[in-house]
Amino acid sequence: MLTSVDTDLIRVLADPLRLRIVTLLARETLCTTHLVAETGARQTNLSNHLKVLREAGVVETEPCGRFTYYRLRPEVLEGLAGRLGALAATARAHSGTKRSC
Repeated sequence: MLTSVDTDLIRVLADPLRLRIVTLLARETLCTTHLVAETGARQTNLSNHLKVLREAGVVETEPCGRFTYYRLRPEVLEGLAGRLGALAATARAHSGTKRSC
């Protein structure tokens, strides 16, 4: 069953720039400078989106000198995927069930 935490996470991931960031971080750990170059977003805009992803638990940070690196937390996405998969399996199992009016 999906929870309010799941719906909040879905809302976080629904933003096109945040989804792009998550997609990039799935391939490698990147710093803000890399993400600005890859997305074309302004640093302040990107920082705001990274804050939302951090607060949602989707990414974690690693300070490195004057840079901050961002890493995707795959277990968060796997948890959501598992709950969505269970919902799909329930729908598949009950596809012939119809309540009469």
